[in-house]
Amino acid sequence: MSSATMRASTLVIARRSMVRFFRTPQLVVLGTVQGAIFLLVYRYVFGGAIDAGGIPYVDFLVPGFIATMVLFVGVGVAAGVAEDMREGFVDRLRSLPIPRSAVLSGRALADVAQLVWGLGVTTALGFVVGFRFHGSAGAALAAFALCVAYGVAFEWMFVALGTLASNAQAAQGIGFLVFPLTFVSSAYVPVDSMPGWLQAFANHQPITVMVDAVRSLALGPQAGPLLAHDSGYYVARALLWTAGIIVVFAPLAVARFRRG
Repeated sequence: MSSATMRASTLVIARRSMVRFFRTPQLVVLGTVQGAIFLLVYRYVFGGAIDAGGIPYVDFLVPGFIATMVLFVGVGVAAGVAEDMREGFVDRLRSLPIPRSAVLSGRALADVAQLVWGLGVTTALGFVVGFRFHGSAGAALAAFALCVAYGVAFEWMFVALGTLASNAQAAQGIGFLVFPLTFVSSAYVPVDSMPGWLQAFANHQPITVMVDAVRSLALGPQAGPLLAHDSGYYVARALLWTAGIIVVFAPLAVARFRRG
């Protein structure tokens, strides 16, 4: 089929997903409030007990928390894909004269829009609770763009998990298995505070790499006591992880979708 048909089909499916999202108040509230609640808990409950290496904990926390927001959104992606497949929506689309890849690309486009919404709300709340950028405006935009890129990568992983699950509840449960990665990372505490055997894992998993990249851009010179390299080093590593996750999980998601 033509590229015009592919674009049109993708946009129609994306619009359907967005309309469904905004017509379900529970999803809108959950997508907006869930991250905010966790950020407030970390900021005001744990903030006074954690040494962030000489910088205010709020400045340490917010970049890491925003980077890990992609996982909050991703769990919803997995549940949504599983629900669409279980309720027969995907089967109805397969019977139409549209490219099959448009089904996944449309879903992905809608989920990216929801991710941008969630990141924007959480970033605004970060400023409310005391966070401030110490890098340039360009670095701030680059940090936000990196978070969106991470979201696209992890979205494919959660889509693949959604195609494996038998229903939305199972998909949500499977998705939450990814969350321990956020705690065994540099997102909420310095890796140096962990036991030595755990530091080896924390320093070489994707969440830490991505968080360090966002933190280096957001904090600018203030990141010096925390990070041994410049932002270019961390951004390059984060982009490699992002590309690797897409290369592994996008084909898996497509293959599972075609068999499903």
